[in-house]
This record gives sequence, structure tokens and C-alpha cells, in this order.
Amino acid sequence: MERLWNANYLKAWSANFMLYFSFMVMTPLLPLYLSEVFGPTKDETGMVLSGYALTALLVRPFSGFFVDSFPRKLVLLVCYGLFALLFGGYLVAGSLLSFFILRTLHGAPMGATTVANSTVAIDVLPSSRRAEGIGYYGLSNNLGTAIAPTVGMLIYQWTASYDIIFLISLVTASIGFVINSTLHLRKRTNPSSTSDEGKRRLPVSLDRFLLLKGWPEALCIALFSYSYGVMSTYIAIYAKQELGITTGTGLFFTLLCVGLISSRLVGAKGLRKGKVTENATHGVVIALVGYLVFAALHNAWGFYGAAFIVGLGNGHMFPAFQTMFINLAPSSQRGTANSTLFTAWEAGVGLGIIIGGFAAEHFSYGAAFWTAWVSNAAGAILFFAYARQHFLNNRLR
Repeated sequence: MERLWNANYLKAWSANFMLYFSFMVMTPLLPLYLSEVFGPTKDETGMVLSGYALTALLVRPFSGFFVDSFPRKLVLLVCYGLFALLFGGYLVAGSLLSFFILRTLHGAPMGATTVANSTVAIDVLPSSRRAEGIGYYGLSNNLGTAIAPTVGMLIYQWTASYDIIFLISLVTASIGFVINSTLHLRKRTNPSSTSDEGKRRLPVSLDRFLLLKGWPEALCIALFSYSYGVMSTYIAIYAKQELGITTGTGLFFTLLCVGLISSRLVGAKGLRKGKVTENATHGVVIALVGYLVFAALHNAWGFYGAAFIVGLGNGHMFPAFQTMFINLAPSSQRGTANSTLFTAWEAGVGLGIIIGGFAAEHFSYGAAFWTAWVSNAAGAILFFAYARQHFLNNRLR
């Protein structure tokens, strides 16, 4: 059996962990930071925090095109370098407007880097273990996303300093950039103008920016990520203001992480056996239950229990959906497939932050979390009614 954990895959995995860790270590604290430092309304907070999602959404389709058309390591390093550099701006942003501009700008390299890094990781995987490798690669996302908020909350409790949190983001992102600079990738034959066989020029068309064939799966992902956008953004301020939980947000993300790791490890074995739709089905159902628990039970049991259940669901679902996107596209459009997945994810997250903030401002955080469950349910219905069979009918491998 070909080796899965080769040196380049480990580097791409580690750099991706650093990317998500650096971004997420401060994310749950930002609503508190904005509230304490600038005093915006909940609507304004939602608009400021969603700025990055908008630019990430706009950039990601072009990211896939550039990753497929130019040397991937060069594209990756340029994007990752800008991503790391912009963390320094959080240390000097002195007004709500400057913070909004910075946060919005940060979405562009964030969106491009996630596409480039995941495409490179898939490139260095042996084809016989690609689906399994995608599953394990997703652990780097999940671990960074789950561990970082816990670390950030603990450090803030010890230091009461937002600047230290921003500095940690800057340092960890810089480490990720250095790791990626040591990648050794095989040179592709004239990538800007050839297809898989290196002979046929690829026309520049809409399908070079978005995997149009994957629209049902993309819509499902957007509906699922809406739920995650609401929950992950407003969890800390909701716990503090409505549940009276001031030190337990770190435990929430720890339980989320445990659920993600558990399901990723189990799910990777299923992906290795080709059980892509089965994994996606399990994840969709489990996540739906988790968001229902979170919306319906406004107490510590619902708060912590939902974290673990949602983690289990997302850990099964996301790598299965990424495998579906990759299997719907020819290898010459691997970057496009990844960018379509992440574009859909960012669109949902951005809408979740904006609409969740509006619902919290005019109704309650509870109402915001009910919109998350409704969106998740709509995604589940679409998946079972159409998207699952669409993938089976159109997959290339």
C-alpha cells in the first residue's frame, strides 16, 4: 500500500492547521472585543465580522483558477504570506471602521490560501489513498478550528489582553508560512495552458472558476455552513450574556474537537473503502440532531452536548463532501473543485454571521440559533432529495 503520511503531505497538513489555528484563536473573542472596545450594536457587530466572509467568497472562485493555472507553490506562498502579514493590522486598528476594513481585507488571502493549501495536499497524496487522505487532511481544519478558541479563551482569561491574542495569531500564521516554504512539489507541465494530458488548451470559462456540475452539493454546504457561522461566531457572547457561562466556552470547543476527531478517524476508514455518500449521510443526520439540541435546550446540558454532537456530524460530513467535489471534477480542475466547496462554505458562514446578528439584535440569540437549525434542516432535505443521487450519477471516479 502506498504511503499516506509522506513528508509533503505532513507539511501541508501542519501549515493548514496553523492557518486555521491563527484565524480561529481570536474569532470567538472578536464580538467581546468589539463590544468592549468600540461598543457597536449587534447588527454592526455582525456586519463587521462578516466582512472577511464576503471577500473570501469573492476571491475563492478566482483562487481555484490561479491554483490550476500557475505554479501552485508560488500561488500558495504569496497568499499565505499576505494572510500572515495582515494579522499585524489587528494590533494597530484604532477604530471600528479601520477594524472593519482590515477584517474585510483579511478574507481575500484567507480564502485563497485555504484553496491553494488543500489543492497542494491533494496533489501530494497517492491516488489510491486520496479519499482517505482528504479525510485526515480535514482534521487539520477541525483541530485548528476547535483547539484554537479554547486556547484563545484560556489565554484571555489569564491575561485579559486582546493584543496578546492577536500576536499569537501573527506568530502561528508565520510558522505556517515557513513550513509551506519547504514543500517540494513536482513541476507540472505548462499548467497555465494544458489539461491533464498536457496537450489540450483549456478555455477560460465560468466552469474554470466554479464547478458548475457541483451546484447541488455546493448549496447543501452553504446551508450547513450557515449553521456553523451562527454558532461559532456568537457562542462566547451568548454563553456569557444568556447562560451565565463565563469560563466554559473553551470546554465547548474542546468537546466539539473531540467529536470532530472521533468522527474523522472513523470516517477516514469508510472513505478509504469508497463509502462517500454513506459518510455524508451519517454526518448530515448527526449534525441536524446537534443543532436541534443547541437551539432547543438553553442550559449547560444542551450547550455542551450539542458541541460534541455537532462535532461528530461535521467530522463525518465535510471530508465526504470534499471527496464528492473532487470526484465530480477532472484532475485539471482540482483547484476549481476545492474553491467551489470553500466558496459555498464561506457564503453560508457569511450569511450566518449577518442574519444571526440581525436575529440576536431584534429577537434573541435563541432565535438566531433556531435559524441555524432551520438552515441545517433545509440542507439535509436537499441532500436526501437530490444532491446525493446527483453525485452518484455524475461522479468521474
